[in-house]
Amino acid sequence: MKATLFYLHDPMCSWCWGFRPVWDEIQAKLLERYPTLTITYIAGGLAPDTDQLMPAEQRKTIESYWRRITAELGTTFNHDFWTKNEPKRSTYLACRAVLAAKRQHQEKNMIHLIQEGYYLGAQNPSEEHVLIDIAGKLFSDDSLDKFIEDIRSGSIEEELQQSIEQCERLHELRLANGFPSLVLGFEKNLQRITQDYLSVEVTLQHIDSILKRAEVIDLDS
Repeated sequence: MKATLFYLHDPMCSWCWGFRPVWDEIQAKLLERYPTLTITYIAGGLAPDTDQLMPAEQRKTIESYWRRITAELGTTFNHDFWTKNEPKRSTYLACRAVLAAKRQHQEKNMIHLIQEGYYLGAQNPSEEHVLIDIAGKLFSDDSLDKFIEDIRSGSIEEELQQSIEQCERLHELRLANGFPSLVLGFEKNLQRITQDYLSVEVTLQHIDSILKRAEVIDLDS
């Protein structure tokens, strides 16, 4: 019996950026321990498309989140973002970029590059030209053209809406609480997974206990 670990995220979610070091280690250890485990990313879409600039109060609020995450987790943020850009509260386009990159097997790499461009490079992933520049680090020539075509396509928009609906259902079922969230699925069962932004073992131990109890994966194999 196989199991799937769902990772609910948004590439422009600051708490996802803070969780990334622990999450990267969790994934590596899980795949070493459970080679048949599937890890599936679900882009939830924090904020819909808009051309409106972010209000000053909202800018202050989000920047305060960055400072809090730095204080609690030690995560690095480049606060020049707030003076070098005209921010918009819009993340759907970045989610589409991730889905477009996924079609060329570059989903995780695209997430990482968006995060690094945004939080370290003070780039604005709410702008299409920024995302195309970022994609240029992964794709060239025909593959970059395909990425551009895909990010603008109706089919990618449909995929995004499906992802958002999945996230909403999991939140309604109280299996998730914002981004990032982890949900373990096996057969027709879903289980919310405990996560700690500073501890790999908290999540690993919870997953171990569920899989062993459910006999989903043979831990002794």
